[in-house]
Amino acid sequence: MAAVAFEGVGKVYADGTRAVSDMDLEIRDGEFMVLVGPSGCGKTTALRMVAGLEDISEGVLRIGERVVNHVPARDRDIAMVFQSYALYPHLTVFENIAFGLRLRKMSKDEVDKRVREAAHVLGLTEFLQRKPRALSGGQRQRVAMGRAIVRQPQAYLMDEPLSNLDAKLRVHMRAEISSLQSELGVTTVYVTHDQVEAMTMGDRVAVMRKGELQQVAQPQELYDRPVNLFVGGFIGSPAMNMIESEIERSDGALLARVGGQSLVLGDEVLKARPALTSYAGRRVVLGIRPESLEDAALAPEIPADRHIKGVLVLREPLGSEIVAHFEVDAPPALTEDVRELARDVGQETTVPAAPGGADENGGKATMVGRFGPRSRVRTGDVVDIAVDTSGLHFFDLETGSGIYAQT
Repeated sequence: MAAVAFEGVGKVYADGTRAVSDMDLEIRDGEFMVLVGPSGCGKTTALRMVAGLEDISEGVLRIGERVVNHVPARDRDIAMVFQSYALYPHLTVFENIAFGLRLRKMSKDEVDKRVREAAHVLGLTEFLQRKPRALSGGQRQRVAMGRAIVRQPQAYLMDEPLSNLDAKLRVHMRAEISSLQSELGVTTVYVTHDQVEAMTMGDRVAVMRKGELQQVAQPQELYDRPVNLFVGGFIGSPAMNMIESEIERSDGALLARVGGQSLVLGDEVLKARPALTSYAGRRVVLGIRPESLEDAALAPEIPADRHIKGVLVLREPLGSEIVAHFEVDAPPALTEDVRELARDVGQETTVPAAPGGADENGGKATMVGRFGPRSRVRTGDVVDIAVDTSGLHFFDLETGSGIYAQT
């Protein structure tokens, strides 16, 4: 096992395209690090530089104590698991797993021992004589994992290994990979576009955007204290609601005005974000996660000065909860960060091009809440929505930075 360290690493292609910029990241020995971000953010390029499949244009890359900038891929002592499985169709499961060991001229007994141990761990023992075409997608992915495990490398590199699996199998394989990595204790760098995978699997998560690291932290910290608007909007499902708001003072209290409505910000908000007091009289981006919004009829503990009203436009009952989409008279946040997040999920056409101000709905924003399953709201209703203000997020309208401590 070994740590992996990026020290000012950059990648510029021959045509001048910059894929990664000044990347500083230390992946600890035995850590499960997830690189996550939208398509084209540079996460796969970063992984391929560790693997030796991409040349490093700038900086230093270390595996353990060794600088590997110019070390060939075959000599880096890493194992990679690809999105496409990359299995040999004419070989059996046993032969696929053993392939790399035989290239190393390892003894037959040692090859047999390692392959059977890996097969036992991965539940593949009964499939060792089958060809890949006779396996399910999940079984093929296990074979690809087995081929990496038997190498006993210093680090595993995984490039979106679950993207070809159906939703139910992905959930199962997430748990299997996490459990296996914990058991083996091998340093692992895992690339994914799926933020749910990132949050459920990583010891730490590195969020990337346009070739640059945005934030590196444990999953809960990313969720609770996103360093900027991009991270806040990317992490979480359903995504954080983002609207423009004006911070005001009234009778000694601080309020967040949402269109013609206002929310009283309690002491817990100001304790967590003391810098917010300096924004009185200024506009900010107000971020509200769906779980901070509840049908007021089901949340009598939340006072009326922390309610907003909206018109329900879509109701999605899921059994355990109701995902409620409602429209409020407030301008949506239309920053470049928000537009990029919308483009990433294929909703670019729903984000107006004009900066700030009202859109074609006349300054109405559509928000999403996670209501309790006993909510009786119906499409078209004017809904009274209770807001858990302790879970609100605030971002500077100009810089997109999270508003937390005084500077």
